[in-house]
Amino acid sequence: MGERIGIIAGSGAFVSRILLELKQKGVACVVVGVDGETAPELESQVSAFRWVKPGELGKAISFLKEESIQEVLMLGKLRPALLFNRHHFDRAAKHVWEKTENKSASGVLRAVIGYFEENGFEVRDPLPLLNPFFCREGVLTAAPPSASLLEDIDIGLGVARRLADLEIGQTVIVKDRIIVAVEGLEGTDRAILRGGELVGPGIVAVKAGRSEQDIRLDVPGVGLETIRTLIKARGAALGIEVDKVAFFEREEAVALAEAHGITIAVRCVSRGGE
Repeated sequence: MGERIGIIAGSGAFVSRILLELKQKGVACVVVGVDGETAPELESQVSAFRWVKPGELGKAISFLKEESIQEVLMLGKLRPALLFNRHHFDRAAKHVWEKTENKSASGVLRAVIGYFEENGFEVRDPLPLLNPFFCREGVLTAAPPSASLLEDIDIGLGVARRLADLEIGQTVIVKDRIIVAVEGLEGTDRAILRGGELVGPGIVAVKAGRSEQDIRLDVPGVGLETIRTLIKARGAALGIEVDKVAFFEREEAVALAEAHGITIAVRCVSRGGE
């Protein structure tokens, strides 16, 4: 990656961990933080930092050019709902928005990446840094899941894959083989809570990636907060797709899930009825 790299930082505890890993490798990180998304503590952890409001694309690019950055990584999550709050869009962002036909979150991100490339940046694939967070197939919690829980997970994975490919969402809530809720712009945690409110205890949350996942655009992920949310919703299980959904803070999340009787299983989507 070279000795200096630009980071567009969204939310997520793993962003700080990756920045530390890069620093330990001798890479100087120049970070663009997004108001309301990026953790404030990152500002003190990196070589250079600049805050921008959502939509200040030109400001971000100018800062990275001032810092002589040639390679850029996009790390962390930006809420899709930001697309409906466009009053901070600068000239560059308005240009990208107006020429983008597919105005889904991934469609806009794809256009943003294209704009970075037009301005001379190489937008790098973060997969080498994220590989440790992906899981092999199996059950991560100690107690073996029931056949009914695995069936709910497999049904959910098949539906979640189709929804992800349609760019609707990546999370599905299932109970007793019935699709209870699907993720929209609200995100995984709110979808889980909504599912619990609709049908009560015993829900299963399932997350899958797209058939063709561009990891530069979006990293489907779960973590410690996902388990905390399942506990609030009195959920029974979490299912994620093998090698497609990153699991952050895995050790702590698995321990918390076991303490509350929640199963965590990593499965292949092909078992979900595609």
